[in-house]
Amino acid sequence: MVKRIFLIGGFLLLVITFLTISNIVTDSGNQVNSAFSMDIQKALNFPQSPRFQQVINPRQFTFPVDHGPHPDYGIEWWYFTGNLSTKDNRNFGYQLTLFRIGLGNDEFERESNWGTSQIYMGHLALSDVQNQKFHAFERFSREALGLAGSLVTDDGRFHVWIEDWIIDGLGSDQPVVRILAHEGDLKIDLVLESSKTITLNGELGFSRKNREVGGASYYYSCTRMVTNGSLTLGQQNFQVAGLSWMDREWSTSALSEGQAGWDWFGLQLSDGRDLMLYQLIKDNGDIDANSSGTLTEENGSYQSLNNEDFVITNLDYWKSKSSGTKYPSKWRIKIPDQDIDITVTPYFKNQEFNAIIRYWEGATSVKGLSNNRDVTGSGYVEITRPTVE
Repeated sequence: MVKRIFLIGGFLLLVITFLTISNIVTDSGNQVNSAFSMDIQKALNFPQSPRFQQVINPRQFTFPVDHGPHPDYGIEWWYFTGNLSTKDNRNFGYQLTLFRIGLGNDEFERESNWGTSQIYMGHLALSDVQNQKFHAFERFSREALGLAGSLVTDDGRFHVWIEDWIIDGLGSDQPVVRILAHEGDLKIDLVLESSKTITLNGELGFSRKNREVGGASYYYSCTRMVTNGSLTLGQQNFQVAGLSWMDREWSTSALSEGQAGWDWFGLQLSDGRDLMLYQLIKDNGDIDANSSGTLTEENGSYQSLNNEDFVITNLDYWKSKSSGTKYPSKWRIKIPDQDIDITVTPYFKNQEFNAIIRYWEGATSVKGLSNNRDVTGSGYVEITRPTVE
């Protein structure tokens, strides 16, 4: 849900507007490290433009149109993560997320070709499990002069890009997507084929985050995408295969007062089940009752989970030397009615994305029980709030 950072507020828009006179990329090898870095709580809860629509009611989704942009809403993202391995079992995790952020200034006439009402932000990361090294990059650009954008063509293709960070897709409810990105000594070129139909999260894609007017998003996922392609890291090229996860989400409103952030899980189990959970966290560390999830079965059927259906227990913690932020770093997840009892463990702890928005987004392994049988698995976890001491 870097996913994707949910509902970036006005302060961030001001920062991005200042930064995006031209394309900007930041990286420091193990960490993106920005002087503007802040946690999600500080970046949110600024007023959004009244020109944007609010997510108030469920809607009918139409594909492939909804794979493309929704400029009437303040923010949306195209989020991809995955766990990949070579034939000799060298493991990698990756993330590529492209965000569209509306500025709400469409009413102003702009003579310059550089003028824009849309800003794009990208996050690219690779987790090198063998070397326990996290490579992360952040990029900004504007929807002007072809630098960045998103669209759906008449023949049903969807295309999202920030210069040479590119998402190209084709298909409706089981899309095939190619993602390409190149920055520094990192290059990814992957083809993702969805093996299940689309999962609509929440109430058929209407995902409530709080009880305020507009306190929701439209949210769907492709939970299991068979992935093949190549990774280049420095002078080494790796042919890789594995599974990826795609999230699509758009909205306008920010977190409500008292909500500090969330813990999000996207997990793929060896028995074919896929699990998405997000646990909204209050300022005092308590769990918000609007926390939710979706369990997608092997055959593609799915059911929503509410806050009372699951329990997430933090088993370990890690404190970043870079930011000083303390994050949960191992979890037990129990869903009694679904006979799920699993432990989720990062492949290594230092997977903090310390950029304009600071959060932890990492590749993880899974082990435990599903339907009372032993399972393993992999996935991604996103932590957007510091731990309350």
